[in-house]
Amino acid sequence: MGLRLKFNLVLVLVFLAGFLAAGAVSRQLLQDNARDEVVRNARLMMETAGAVRNYTITQVQPHLLKQLEEVFLPQTVPAYAATETLNQLQKNYPEYSYKEAVLNPTNPRDRTADWEADVVNQFRQHEGVREIVGERPSLTGRSLYIAKPIQITNGACLQCHSVATAAPPTMLKIYGAANGFGWKHNEIVGAQVVSVPMEVPLAHADRAFTAFMASLAAVFGVVFIVLNVMLSWLIVRPIRRMSLAADGISTGDFNQPEFSEKGGDEVAVLGSSFNRMRRSLEKAMQMIDD
Repeated sequence: MGLRLKFNLVLVLVFLAGFLAAGAVSRQLLQDNARDEVVRNARLMMETAGAVRNYTITQVQPHLLKQLEEVFLPQTVPAYAATETLNQLQKNYPEYSYKEAVLNPTNPRDRTADWEADVVNQFRQHEGVREIVGERPSLTGRSLYIAKPIQITNGACLQCHSVATAAPPTMLKIYGAANGFGWKHNEIVGAQVVSVPMEVPLAHADRAFTAFMASLAAVFGVVFIVLNVMLSWLIVRPIRRMSLAADGISTGDFNQPEFSEKGGDEVAVLGSSFNRMRRSLEKAMQMIDD
């Protein structure tokens, strides 16, 4: 096995080990960054819904309370306002969704799906939990969701949701008296749920990973060629010349030219030593002949 082959085998083995390690670490890092980006987007939507709720409570509802005696306006309900606002966003981004999922809602559209009911029940069973982050399959691929509990902490909410007889007649006229009642103070009745697609960020992460690994392989290819050229020029060629010269001298051919002794590297030192050995051997042979 030649020196060049040994060198290349070691180089390839070292590269493969580094390539696999870099691939595993970088892929995990890119996937984690993609998931963090999805979580940030979901939390931004959740904060937007909260801002719409607060705006409705503080700046819209107080001006319309008197009209509830004549007509019920769903726009005064914070949950309705937040849902309608983010539904506008969903028209342009159908993969993103927001829902105020309630076990026993006044508006039938807010009724929990099976997986949403499981999330609400987790909040009801563990009242100290204030946020749940999870993943689930959807029609467009993997989806990440963030859920926060809807808890009745404001006693004013019970005016419309305790018993049907206490609710505004105008509300009963729209939604009826069958649903949305029986809520209790401090009870968790539902959850705010934001769903954000994961496929696009994960696809971006995969493309970045592919580009990184391709560039790493290209850099190795260039380094491999450069190292082989340097190996041939600085080591293999001088050693091959010394090997041929030594083979000729061993058969009595002293017409081989001496090696250059310029430089201070190992090859130059080896060439200088070889020249001295050649001269000594040549003198010894002359002495024997004489």
